[in-house]
Amino acid sequence: MEISGIISAIVIGIIIGVLGRLVVPGRQRIGILWTILVGIAAALLGSALANAFDVGDTDGVDWIEWLIQIGLAAVGVAALDRTKVRR
Repeated sequence: MEISGIISAIVIGIIIGVLGRLVVPGRQRIGILWTILVGIAAALLGSALANAFDVGDTDGVDWIEWLIQIGLAAVGVAALDRTKVRR
């Protein structure tokens, strides 16, 4: 993986993580670093799922892929927030 690919993954992870965090209602007690890591993981897993369902590469904007990624980020943020609250 090239440096531009790593930087792209971080930028996309930030965007996906923040959008996923906005979807979850209430206040989340996780830091920005966790949000970015969840976003990166959701972006990678969401892309893999979108490609598995053959909706990852369409003409124009890949809205379904974005929705999958944001949904996964929201689930990740909520799950991580829930584990932080229990401690």
